Amino acid sequence: MANKNLTNAKRVKNDEFYTQYSDIQKEIEAYLDFNPNIFRGKVVYCNCDDPFESNFFRYFILNFNKLGLKQLITTSYKPSPIANTLLDLIDYGKTPNKAKGRPKVTANKFIINEVHDIDGDGEFNLKDIAQQLKANKHNEWTPLEKDGDFKSPECVELLKQSDIVVTNPPFSLFREYIKQLFYYNKKFVIIGSMNAITYKEIFPLIKENKMWLGNKTSSQQMFLEAPKEYTERVMASRPQGMWWRIIDGKPLIGIHTALWFTNLDHGRRHQPLPLMTMEENLKYSKHKEIKGKKTYAKYDNYDAIEVSFTDSIPSDYSGVMGVPISFLDKYSPEQFEIVGMAEDNGKGFSGGIWDGKNPHCVIKGENKFKRIFIRHKKK
Repeated sequence: MANKNLTNAKRVKNDEFYTQYSDIQKEIEAYLDFNPNIFRGKVVYCNCDDPFESNFFRYFILNFNKLGLKQLITTSYKPSPIANTLLDLIDYGKTPNKAKGRPKVTANKFIINEVHDIDGDGEFNLKDIAQQLKANKHNEWTPLEKDGDFKSPECVELLKQSDIVVTNPPFSLFREYIKQLFYYNKKFVIIGSMNAITYKEIFPLIKENKMWLGNKTSSQQMFLEAPKEYTERVMASRPQGMWWRIIDGKPLIGIHTALWFTNLDHGRRHQPLPLMTMEENLKYSKHKEIKGKKTYAKYDNYDAIEVSFTDSIPSDYSGVMGVPISFLDKYSPEQFEIVGMAEDNGKGFSGGIWDGKNPHCVIKGENKFKRIFIRHKKK
């Protein structure tokens, strides 16, 4: 399955996966649709993004004035495994010369305070930014003292100055990354794995509505640019299509479990899920596991019923229901309450509905997949 790509990514020495511009644009526009001023007057920090390669930098710099940003800060981590392959920022396609004093092998800090059409050609683009940076006009481009690790003191100081963090952090450091964002009380829109929902450090934050999934659904596969060796390995061992595709002339790796995590509000989060009653589901459901049954199955060891499909949640059941983690795509806090998760994900996670025996969700002696426990909000 394609989600193995994300698991295998943790074994890659440089687990940097670069996001397409179109994916960033679609996600950010969802927040703007809900609140057009969400970024106005704010400092945006992309702290896992080298401007030479990052489409996050490209998006926010090209939309700096439209969004009404106060400042854009980006920092990179050492030399990237995809150096100078995405954006023609400096010298318009040429790799910076070491003799010019700003070699690509350093970790860089870019601070953008102002953008405009500096070359007078009637349009604003990356060439204007390059000229402004070279001339040091109201913007800053300097090497970082250390390696650009998001946990380093200089990057933490930049984080403190920011309002909203937007980036694609290293998959293997997701727990640490989220912990830091909450410690400094930052707003964020970041990419992570669907599997992170089950982490003991992450799920309580979702349960308490301190963070949630972004606008993109889990059914919409994301294709990311990966380190060369990893990309070549996938292309040599897996068929084209779900595993990898050529997009705009570049091979990209399909990451089915890649999702956006955020604490910024968006409209889809408040759309109620249309549901049928239990009787209607048992009679008309499109799923053979439900249609024609006398009732919904109940867990052997949890005081809840099994609902294997999000569209089969009965509208008239007042008790606790176990649903797939993909339910969070459709989760509306006005419609549902998250009770907990199976105890195999963390002790005490189930919210008091476990019998204390097998921590997995079990029906007639058979373990089920990962489940989140929910119930309807009381009206």
